[in-house]
Amino acid sequence: MAILEVTDLRKVYGGFTAVEGSSFEIERGEVFGVVGPNGAGKTTTLKMLAGLIEPTAGTAVVAGHTPGDAEMQRQLGFLPEESPLYEEMTATGYLEFFADLYDVPGDVARERIHDSLDRLDLEHRDRRIGNMSKGMQRKVAIARALVNDPDVLIFDEPASGLDPLTTNYIIEFTRELSDEGKTIVFSAHNLFHVESICDRIVIMNDGRIVARGTLEEIRAAHGGTEYHVYATADGSDGLPDGRDPIEVTRENGQVSHLVADMSAVEAVQDAVEADGGRVTDIQTQTPSLEEIFLDVASEPTAEGES
Repeated sequence: MAILEVTDLRKVYGGFTAVEGSSFEIERGEVFGVVGPNGAGKTTTLKMLAGLIEPTAGTAVVAGHTPGDAEMQRQLGFLPEESPLYEEMTATGYLEFFADLYDVPGDVARERIHDSLDRLDLEHRDRRIGNMSKGMQRKVAIARALVNDPDVLIFDEPASGLDPLTTNYIIEFTRELSDEGKTIVFSAHNLFHVESICDRIVIMNDGRIVARGTLEEIRAAHGGTEYHVYATADGSDGLPDGRDPIEVTRENGQVSHLVADMSAVEAVQDAVEADGGRVTDIQTQTPSLEEIFLDVASEPTAEGES
């Protein structure tokens, strides 16, 4: 069952359309990736979901409520890309302040805050925030998004500019939250993180969704899997059924045929054996999300819809 539904969402600033007709659903407990180049409309979309920006048209329903409704705010945690904190406060004081804004009882708030900070491995939590490193401050901002125990979390560049160790803590923590049933909308420029953590993805460009689905579905629609067949003999530059391999290379007595599907792999194998050789290895080659992204993002109407 969808916990977040977006229908024909649109945002126009003056004569500039930042988001044009976005529609998608997110299932409960899913990590849903939103990626795209700078200016694609990602952050505008996330801010509309969080109720921080009023859409020009279309609807968004989060946990059964319209963004901006008080009840929706209780069920949503938002981590923006830039998250200024109250630098004169300590981490625990800051988080207790926000817990009070959400009417979280004091004993519940303290337990929740320290549990989140323990899991994020944040030490020196009674230090002034202004004296903390960027990584420590980011952990405090994540804990703030959790202080009301929301069902839905929106993470916009949660690990931006952080060192690898801190980044790993945050990515692993995001996985834990998903395993516990939290629904997470996840946006990041580091596509390796998106690929490793997200159940489904939308790619945006020029304000439009240009690809969507699981990584496997997007690969199938925008590149698919190719196969390298390594052999000791040429066989034939052309396959027996008249098709040509995508590419044939020869080096150090080895011949590599790059083909598009398993029937072509079998055809190469038959041709090589007929030529007195043998196939020594077969390797699959699948495009990474980054490769698909670079290809798809260059074509704003690749999906054929707004």
